Amino acid sequence: MQHKNPSPGTQLPLAIGWRAAADFDQFVSGPNGLAVKSVRELANGQGHGCVYLYGQPGSGRSHLLRAACRTMGMRGQTAAYLPLGAPAELSPALLKGLEDVGLVALDDLDGIAGDADWEESLFHLYNRLLECRGRILVAASRRPCDLAMQLPDLVSRLSAGLVQRLLPLSDDQLLEALQRRAMSRGLDLPADTGRYLFGRLPRDAGTLFALLDVLDEKALAEQRRLTVPFVREVLSQTPWTRHQGG
Repeated sequence: MQHKNPSPGTQLPLAIGWRAAADFDQFVSGPNGLAVKSVRELANGQGHGCVYLYGQPGSGRSHLLRAACRTMGMRGQTAAYLPLGAPAELSPALLKGLEDVGLVALDDLDGIAGDADWEESLFHLYNRLLECRGRILVAASRRPCDLAMQLPDLVSRLSAGLVQRLLPLSDDQLLEALQRRAMSRGLDLPADTGRYLFGRLPRDAGTLFALLDVLDEKALAEQRRLTVPFVREVLSQTPWTRHQGG
């Protein structure tokens, strides 16, 4: 069966916009060079047709899925990104017809583990993608065999793909990632400011990037630089930050 391809670059209704930050060049690979290479190849129509990423929150799973979708769009191909962390707000019917998409990226697979309808729908989608020579990129916190999946055949299908673990970055690598993100927003993040954040927030990219969004907004509004005193002031005034930092 030949792979159908809707109009080049089309984004399906369920797909989110690929944010500029969701770019492979903004991702610091660190110990995850092989995993990043595998996702890049997938997005460029090379390598394995199914890549499964797993790792702790903040390890960069969502970034890589969005970067892959963005790359597909830049190549004039279709991509669908579907976050499954809140499955009650979604329907398994969303998976119907996705075999006609160049790349299907399913994030937070943990959210549907144990749900018979979702698991069966995903199993059939996987089979249809294989038949249509489509590509699938999946992310979760654990390996397929360690999720609470009830459908053994689905676990087998996902395990047959290229399964890659995303390892945490070192402090130096995390600082580089944070500085790259800041630079993409037109901000200069001094090393001492970054290390100051490490002492007050969880050392995961998701939390730090979310805080950077807050800092960017406040720095622009107040025409301030990201100095340690300014960041200390923001931290003391932002309930969200204090909550996230424990």
